[in-house]
Amino acid sequence: MVHSIKKVVILGSTGSIGRQTLEVIRSLPDHFKVLGLAGGANVNLLKEQAGEFRPEYIYCRDCHKESACNSRFIPMEEMAALPEADVIVVATPGGAGLQPVLAAAKAGKVIALANKESLVSAGEIVTGIVRENKAKLLPVDSEHSAIWQCLSGEVTPPSRIILTASGGPFRSLTKNEIDKVTPEQALKHPSWKMGLKVTIDSASLMNKGLEIIEARWLFDMHIQNIQVVIHPQSIIHSMVEFADGSLKAQLSRPDMRFPIQYALTYPERVVNHTLPRLNWAEVGKLDFEMPDMTRFPCLGLAISAGEEGKTFPAALCAADEVAVDLFLKGKISFGQIPELIAKVLDAHQPVSKPDIDDILAADAWARQKVTELAGNF
Repeated sequence: MVHSIKKVVILGSTGSIGRQTLEVIRSLPDHFKVLGLAGGANVNLLKEQAGEFRPEYIYCRDCHKESACNSRFIPMEEMAALPEADVIVVATPGGAGLQPVLAAAKAGKVIALANKESLVSAGEIVTGIVRENKAKLLPVDSEHSAIWQCLSGEVTPPSRIILTASGGPFRSLTKNEIDKVTPEQALKHPSWKMGLKVTIDSASLMNKGLEIIEARWLFDMHIQNIQVVIHPQSIIHSMVEFADGSLKAQLSRPDMRFPIQYALTYPERVVNHTLPRLNWAEVGKLDFEMPDMTRFPCLGLAISAGEEGKTFPAALCAADEVAVDLFLKGKISFGQIPELIAKVLDAHQPVSKPDIDDILAADAWARQKVTELAGNF
């Protein structure tokens, strides 16, 4: 079968999702051409990637145009809207992903979205622009990809979405023990290999809270109908329940290349012999339990912010991003992450029906506020 070659732009190519996206492309050379790469602090890796994949366009946050490896140096927002691009992979972490997502949406692009903060902070705005410009949002998060796949072919919406979570490395610890863990301990995720920020968010269950808000916008579902279940094996990536009580689940080995490839090749499913298959004899059993929001208060903070809406989710995302960075730098304890975020949300004066300037203002305010509060700890 002859395949058309898709031209792919990868924003955040030096991060975990970006690197794994390039692994998928490397394993399927007849399907993809790398059109553009954008990276941040890891300049040497970006140069290596540019040397191998020879993109026409490049952006490097922390280097000069002269270092652009014979590629044309352009801003991320311009790269996200390139007319010749078929798929824009947004893997830029944190708040830096919002403007490229908006640019891609305004250009009517297919967006393989791995940046959850853009939808959490500005979900109504982003999804509105996507609809207006007939763009497409294809989720790359394993949980949201699972839901998307489970909904394929269904003519009625689900009555409930069930997001699975591994529970992180501290699932069996007491709250007192969790509050005192070190960055080294928090970065040892039992199931997934991810970037620093998302790994810490997974350990605190903040990541699952952000995914609830993201699912609310991706699948037009009330937050009250989105549930989290702890599933330590990370084999079931999420489930949907329908009005008749039937459930559908998507299963695979915990490997981010599965949802990345599905978004890149959609609507096809392509054979890739580098992806691992499930061995049911090794799996043995699948366990489930409910999350404990007393031991993991970040989950409750995210749910509350999502239910409140307005600019609360934007403040939540920004406060979490700064608090996690402070923890990784050893300036606050793990237990102080939710304490700081709670104080920021308590102090926040929300804006109803915010526009993008309101979102950005809430983001900037929250970053400043969490830094200020951390100085008093």
